[in-house]
Amino acid sequence: MAKFHTPSNSSTITGFILLGFTCPREGQILLFVLFSAVYLLTLMGNASIICAVRWDQRLHTPMYILLANFSFLEIWYVTSTVPNMLANFLSDTKVISFSGCFLQFYFFFSLGSTECFFLAVMAFDRYLAICRPLYYPSIMTRHFCTNLIVSCWVLGFLWFPVPIIIISQMSFCGPRIIDHFLCDPGPLLALTCTKAPVIELVISILNSPTLVILLLFIMGSYALVLKAVLKVPSATGKRKAFNTCGSHLVVVSLFYGSVLVMYGSSTSDHAAEVQKIVTLFYSVLTPLLNPVIYSLRNQDMKKGLQKFWGT
Repeated sequence: MAKFHTPSNSSTITGFILLGFTCPREGQILLFVLFSAVYLLTLMGNASIICAVRWDQRLHTPMYILLANFSFLEIWYVTSTVPNMLANFLSDTKVISFSGCFLQFYFFFSLGSTECFFLAVMAFDRYLAICRPLYYPSIMTRHFCTNLIVSCWVLGFLWFPVPIIIISQMSFCGPRIIDHFLCDPGPLLALTCTKAPVIELVISILNSPTLVILLLFIMGSYALVLKAVLKVPSATGKRKAFNTCGSHLVVVSLFYGSVLVMYGSSTSDHAAEVQKIVTLFYSVLTPLLNPVIYSLRNQDMKKGLQKFWGT
């Protein structure tokens, strides 16, 4: 249970107030409608990719199996924040329970970490397929692909328990208002009774080097892919490789660009409104755009989606 202290007394509280987006009641209703539509479109888009891969035999390859799992991840990633945000738009109190806050914190960051690992594995898959095509079938077997997928989930969910447990045991002072639409470490640490530079350092250490190492791995993989593609004599082969890898790079740029802006430095360095906008970008907008990006220039995925929708 969190300890919450005021200047006049000390008491135990059971929750925080997620301030979210401050605007009049009419604006809250408009945002509810807008984000409800975005949430439904995100669910439909990512579920369509999962179903297309499941029912189209041509898509039963490691690249599309990884993509289907990535879409499954995106569904849960957006679900970790948007439903509660929608409820808050219509709520007068905007209260989230203490346990609910830290559960959201854990799942949001665990799913985000899992996404980083998935993007790295997808880059590795493209590197093997394009730079080592003769070895690709023997290396990227179904068993190895399954192990990579399981590893992404396990590593992602083992990354954040320690700092979350530490923060949950701290005492919180002043108004219990979190100026955000989700339970983020920056606003939470701002409510603690004593400054916690060590905790901020631990979170930065968990975030920054991991993000940078995985990003360097991804960029290195695609640099080698680009080098190999430029040597391909066939214009059609080059176009197909560029289309596939281009989609991956756009997704990587959208996700990593916003995440590095947000967590590449101390979590308390950003203004509240900047935190909300940047977090909204990678937690809501990116999962919405991913199905479009991956299917826009991928003919196999287009055909799979057309087959699924019966068009």
